Amino acid sequence: MKSSRKIMQIVILTAVLIIGGYAIGTTLFASGESGGVPKVGGTPPEFKLVDLQGNVHQLSDYKGKAIVVNFWGTFCPPCVKEMPEFERQFAKWQNDGLEILAINLSEDTLTVNNFVHQFELNYPILRDVDRKTERKYGLRSYPTTFFVKPDGTIMDITVGGMTEEYIDERIAKLLTY
Repeated sequence: MKSSRKIMQIVILTAVLIIGGYAIGTTLFASGESGGVPKVGGTPPEFKLVDLQGNVHQLSDYKGKAIVVNFWGTFCPPCVKEMPEFERQFAKWQNDGLEILAINLSEDTLTVNNFVHQFELNYPILRDVDRKTERKYGLRSYPTTFFVKPDGTIMDITVGGMTEEYIDERIAKLLTY
């Protein structure tokens, strides 16, 4: 009786491990088209978000343009450092067709508005209130920035803070496509 119980426990444990491993594997290694994390050379997931003025922005609205999609929060020191740097880069490159879309990670409106006014940011600040876009993009840490070429493919993904020189180099390269 004890040996058959032990065999049954081993069979059940093995089945759980196989099913669990399969579930984790399909989540980690899914392609961008089937809901996986976007990758360099792939296409970023579509989103529809509202800015601080109540205007709706969809990624597809910017088709044919060089886009920087930056996920940020006021709670994140590297994000706070980058936002004025992005503003200077936006001022430098906007006449060349650059678009910057800064997606705030579900902070309250007062906090975000105060931050935007403090740093006099002029590029769109979008709100990911339900965090669906954050999940679509597979964010693990902040800031995370996607550099999207005019053909709609991801040129580069940077996780973590960047220097203004690095941002400038990425944007210059992005605008050559």
